Amino acid sequence: MAKKIRLMIVDDSATLRQVLSTVLAELPDIEVIATAADPIFALEKMKKDWPDVLLLDIEMPRMDGLTFLRKLMKESPIPVVIFSTLTEQGTSVAMQALAAGAVGVAVKPATGLKQFLQLHSNGLIQQIRAAAAAKLVRKAAVPAKTVILPVVPATASQHKSVSAGGQGPTKRPELIAIGASTGGPQAIEALLTALPATTPGIVIVQHMPQNFTAAFARRLNTVCQLQVKEAEPGDLIIPGRVLIAPGGQHMTVRQVNRQLLVDVQSGPHVNRHCPSVDVLFKSVAEVVGEASVGIILTGMGNDGARGMKQMFERGALTLAEDEQSCIVYGMPKEAVKMGGVSQSLSLSAMIRVLQCNTLITPITSLELALCSQTLL
Repeated sequence: MAKKIRLMIVDDSATLRQVLSTVLAELPDIEVIATAADPIFALEKMKKDWPDVLLLDIEMPRMDGLTFLRKLMKESPIPVVIFSTLTEQGTSVAMQALAAGAVGVAVKPATGLKQFLQLHSNGLIQQIRAAAAAKLVRKAAVPAKTVILPVVPATASQHKSVSAGGQGPTKRPELIAIGASTGGPQAIEALLTALPATTPGIVIVQHMPQNFTAAFARRLNTVCQLQVKEAEPGDLIIPGRVLIAPGGQHMTVRQVNRQLLVDVQSGPHVNRHCPSVDVLFKSVAEVVGEASVGIILTGMGNDGARGMKQMFERGALTLAEDEQSCIVYGMPKEAVKMGGVSQSLSLSAMIRVLQCNTLITPITSLELALCSQTLL
């Protein structure tokens, strides 16, 4: 029998703690080992029985959830899922929590908790399961002049595949498409903050609940040289702009009079997700082909693997975050297994590639490897 996920719930609502514990008790793979009304009580209980995953509220007495999270990430990293309401303040603070190291965010209803959890608990449950698979390490500053984590050396067959398919753009890329899930917000922020305002247009699918994507875009817009916004139907894809698919809606790319733009619309879940990375990548493969770069980052599941294979077959440069760098090596692993990845790179090496020739001129497999191993 598989080991159960040991969960602690930290929330100042006694009703929420009781109802959520009852709902989760019916699951065979999750065990609520403790609950706490605030972080101070939680710390005392964690000394006696350390959980696998923490489900954390934001607004609590004595110590708020964000302060508690930052303390944990600095001293004893643990997978944390933020359980927040859809208030403007709640979503904004939740985005700060993701940037601070939380691996997921789920929606807490303002009213009708029991009915909501009975009908809509799947999203929260999947967040808990994904968090349990997360690999966290204590954050440390990177010393100056340190070599970036090296790219996994490409074999002869990999070099051949890069030159045959997925060789990368034959001219400056027209767009960069990114897909991510668990752990993605931190990885996406690291990528975007390293890129200049002259970067080709970027389109992103990050698995995230409805309304949280708008707050995610607003946060990124304050820390990047790029303009970041939640995508709307008809938004143009232009250099220096980043469009993030809204939660609950698929995003695709199309071309009108030689101008690339996005469509955003509701639709059935694909690979259990809406928006879906596969839906975006498939449209990029069909519309842009070799004039695109595809990137798949940390996340659980296989969303994006098929779409990346299609991009690769159309000649796009396709990069996957490697296992050592990923918080959850699920989506990149499936993309590699499907044979649609030009090369697997650490997140820091991927940043170097995006800062190098990839954004300006054609890039060979050898240049790709050398660029990804450049000194800071």
